[in-house]
Amino acid sequence: MPTPITEHTVPWPEADVTRFTEEGLWAGAAIGTLLREVADRDPDATALTDGTGLRLTYGELADRADAAAVRLRGLGIARGERIVMQLGNSWEFVVLLLACLRAGVVPVMALPAHRRAELTYLAVHSEAVAIAVPDRTKDFDNQRLAHDLAADVRAATGAGWRVLVAGDDIEPGSVDLRSLCGPPTDRAGFDMPSPSSRDVALFLLSGGTTGMPKLIARTHDDYAYNARASAEVAGVTSESVYLVSLPAGHNFPLACPGILGVLLAGGRVVMLPSPEPVRAFATIAAEGVTHTAVVPAVAGRWLERAAEHGAGQLASLRVIQVGGARLADELAYKVKPVLGATLQQVFGMAEGLLNFTRLDDPAETVCTTQGRPLSPFDEIRIVDEQDRDLPDGQAGLLLTRGPYTPRGYYRAAEHNARSFTDDGWFRTGDICLRTPEGDLVVAGRDKDMINRGGEKISAEEIENLVYQLPSVSQVAAVAMPDPLLGERVCLYVVPRAGETVTLEEIRGQMESAEVARFKFPERLVVVEELAWTKVGKIDKKALRADIADRLKAELPGGV
Repeated sequence: MPTPITEHTVPWPEADVTRFTEEGLWAGAAIGTLLREVADRDPDATALTDGTGLRLTYGELADRADAAAVRLRGLGIARGERIVMQLGNSWEFVVLLLACLRAGVVPVMALPAHRRAELTYLAVHSEAVAIAVPDRTKDFDNQRLAHDLAADVRAATGAGWRVLVAGDDIEPGSVDLRSLCGPPTDRAGFDMPSPSSRDVALFLLSGGTTGMPKLIARTHDDYAYNARASAEVAGVTSESVYLVSLPAGHNFPLACPGILGVLLAGGRVVMLPSPEPVRAFATIAAEGVTHTAVVPAVAGRWLERAAEHGAGQLASLRVIQVGGARLADELAYKVKPVLGATLQQVFGMAEGLLNFTRLDDPAETVCTTQGRPLSPFDEIRIVDEQDRDLPDGQAGLLLTRGPYTPRGYYRAAEHNARSFTDDGWFRTGDICLRTPEGDLVVAGRDKDMINRGGEKISAEEIENLVYQLPSVSQVAAVAMPDPLLGERVCLYVVPRAGETVTLEEIRGQMESAEVARFKFPERLVVVEELAWTKVGKIDKKALRADIADRLKAELPGGV
């Protein structure tokens, strides 16, 4: 049997539980219970649509979630057990998520791009008993991989392994997820006890800098507050229509306000597989979308599309949130004039703290800062390397704690000792400055991470994979600037004497290791030696400067 979650989570201090409950921040009810209450108030309002033509009212969505919760129990998946969710942006994702939140089953939010390496790690580390996948994603057989994981997971955890599949091609041994998430077939009613509001609701993934991502345990109390408060600051109401085109398993489109925040407000969620501009614009027009969230690379593509073809299809769009990475100021200033919607910059992390520009902020604040904390109970500090507080206007390391920032990662004592102070401050790894008005400006990262279009890539993970090649003596993975994605992966490699190393060879090694393709390096620089600091560490700062200079030299005119 899987280990109880409580054995490996860092509990909220009781003083904080009391304070956040008394202040009305924490509702004291499970998210599934809160959503059922919304559905009962207005069961005929439309809650969910997707590209298949399916439209579910709140009553239908809640009934399906309740029925699916009962069916999960019928499969032997019990309260507190974990299920890896690797589903695309579909109605099945939403129904299964809500079913888990009702039943107390804990989803582990994998991403569509994850492959064997990541999924095996997530399943083993969380001691998952099941996985939910699409049958295929383009030419990739997700279902076959899910079954192939069974032996490794069982050997490591001793747990059972169920494969739930959404699609038309359901293999023997798989559970048909569409049937599991279908309408109730008997009207006996939902008779399962609700989870405690202090239970873990789901696991989000960190943008880990050291190997595989860490698991972030979000409770019903803190995550419901995260979603509800985000909906308020984004101006989401029961009249709002929210387009989900980023991968729904990310914190941003899931609860900032995302799917959960919009549903808790009684609005309508529209699921779309991708933010590709042609289809996204058409969907916004057809569904009357009022709010959506994108990363900077998508914002850039949308701006290009609107500049070339006009923004007439975006007439209903009132708010476009941009987050996941720093949005260049010059692009920020174009959003309102070109797309017609109000820009809301969002800077945050799955570990908790969220910052938003406000909808009534002046244009300069909206376009040149990443906003201020969501909650009046969020605490932030900007400190130097000795944890000494710095004055406004001076960049330093961002520390935070608050009502939706947990106090530690799951099963990660060593990471927790480094990432959290004894009095509960989380070391975010971000370098920021605070303006006199209280807004944050993101200046970079102090950790060894590459942010490719909002997907966080651990340089250490890439380096460990490349070191498996016998031709490689030394390797350093660094971020290289990119106008579309913000950053891409660049490798500096010192070959062994008499050996050669090619980018194709390295990418082949990573493909054999079955890691997500977004982690594949996109440039290789072969050098005789790496840059080193005075204390004997690889000088990543010098390497990042070097690749930036190389890119500049390749521009027309060498500038």
